[in-house]
Formats: sequence, C-alpha cells, structure tokens
Amino acid sequence: MAVAVAQRIKLSYSKYWYAYAMIAPVVIVLGVLVGYPLVRGFYLTLTNATSLNVGRQIGVNHIPDSFDFIGLDNYADILWGPTAYDRFWSHFVWTVAWTAICVVLHYSIGLGLALLLNRKIRGRGLYRLVLILPWAVPTFVTVFSWRLMLADGGAVNGLLSFLHLPEPAWLSEPLAQKAAAIMVNTWVGVPFMMISLLGGLQSIPQELYEAAEMDGASPWQRFRYVTLPGLRTVSSTVVLLGVIWTFNQFAVIFLLFGSGAPDAQILVTWAYRLGFGQQPSDYAQSATYGILLLSILIVFTSFYRRWLARNEKASG
Repeated sequence: MAVAVAQRIKLSYSKYWYAYAMIAPVVIVLGVLVGYPLVRGFYLTLTNATSLNVGRQIGVNHIPDSFDFIGLDNYADILWGPTAYDRFWSHFVWTVAWTAICVVLHYSIGLGLALLLNRKIRGRGLYRLVLILPWAVPTFVTVFSWRLMLADGGAVNGLLSFLHLPEPAWLSEPLAQKAAAIMVNTWVGVPFMMISLLGGLQSIPQELYEAAEMDGASPWQRFRYVTLPGLRTVSSTVVLLGVIWTFNQFAVIFLLFGSGAPDAQILVTWAYRLGFGQQPSDYAQSATYGILLLSILIVFTSFYRRWLARNEKASG
C-alpha cells in the first residue's frame, strides 16, 4: 500500500514538477504565516500558558516555558465552566445576532442599491463612485469618523436633537453600543454587496425580462422569478463571505470601543482581550477561543454548502 502511494506521488511529481515548483513558494509562505501559528495556537489550547509562564528573552537571559499540559481543560472551562455564560455563551449569542443582522442589512440594502444603479438613470457613474467610497476608505478612518459623530454632542445626536428625538449614549450604554456597532458595520459592508450584486444583475440576459414582460409578469414576479434565480450563484457566494467576514469583524468593534464595552464584544475581540488586553495575558484561553471560532465557521460553511447543493439539485 505504502509502496503504491509512493509510486503514485513519484509519477505525479515527474509529470507535474513545473506546477509543484510554481506553487511551492505559496505553500511555504502559507505554512509560515498560517500553518505554524495555527499548530502553535492549538498546542497552547492544551496548556495553561499565560504571560507569566511563557518563555521570553530578557536581555541576554532566556527564560524557558514553564506552563503545563492540561489537555482539554480549557475547552471544558470555556464551554461548561461555572462562568461559561458570561465568558463565552453571551458573546456567542451576540456574535450570531450581530452576524445575522449585519449580513441581512448588507444584502438587502446592497441589493436595493444595485437594482437602482442597474437602471438607466442620469449620473449613474457618479452615484456608483459615491456609494463605493465607504468601502474604498480605510476602515480605521471610517470607524474613527463614526466614533466622532456618535460621541455625545456629535453629529448624530445633534441631528436627533434637531428632530426632537431621544439621544442615546452610543459609546457607553450597552444596547446603544450594539446598535452603533451594527450601524457602522452596515455602512462599511454595504458597498461590497452592492458592487457584487450589480455585477450579477448585469450578467442576467435582458431577453429573460422581455419574455417575462410579454407573458404579463408584474415587476414583483419578474424580480422573484428572473432576478433572484439569476443572482443565486452570486448571492450564495457573497452571503458566505459576508458571514465569515462579519463573524470575524475585529476592526469595527475594536476601533469603536477599544477594550471597553464588554457587552458589545464579539468572540474575536473577546479573544483578543484575553490574550492582549489584560494582565496577566491568558494565551491559552485566547487561543482556545480562536480554535472554537475556526471550528464554528468550518461547521457553518460545511452545512451552508450542503444546503446550497441540495437546493441546486432540487431546483434543477
């Protein structure tokens, strides 16, 4: 068996050596930048490593690692420990809600704007340029601008005051913090959805709309039976990407609230807080959160792809 596998590998290498040579640098870079940190992180989840017992260099003296191997205790503590709800499950529920709300808003607003920009209107090119700016501007610039506008006495509360509406403390009240995070992330994420869906709309043959109109289909029926099926492939891809990006959206939460706002922290920012935002830093628990995040996304992606394949088969 082993001999047959070795012969197959040797034959494949002799036949496709050029392809292997071309991808070797990419494999090496990914191994260094992704593979090693992932393996090291998983190893740390099986220990009680903190900033107090991890090896470090002080001048010319090297202090070796002194942490212990504890197996799966970190996973058990995070998932079923006495304070598991406060440390994991509350953040997990909020992360799922945050992801679902943001992706729904991204897709629905992005689709609406794409439908408008797909029509022949005067100044369409200018509108596209303006609407894509939130995506083109660096995230930290966008978030800091929103932070200024959401501060007490900022532009948002100034507008609400002018309209005689309540003025929430966007950066200090837990519920208002979550609303602010969703609002900022929606601003950041809609342009990507809009551009992707606009490309999908432009790939739908115009003859399908003409045939549907000749058959007496209403605008809603044309949207339901022509536009949505025509966008199925693009939609499935951008929704999956949106879920992954939003689930791991570190920048918006961190830049908006820093290490504060514990109720608004999603899992990825909470993991950062454990590993780098407290003293002593709990590297083992932080790494465990990272592995749990990766596992959740892998499971979700697997079920999502199977659901899509089943729907494709049923509709085909």
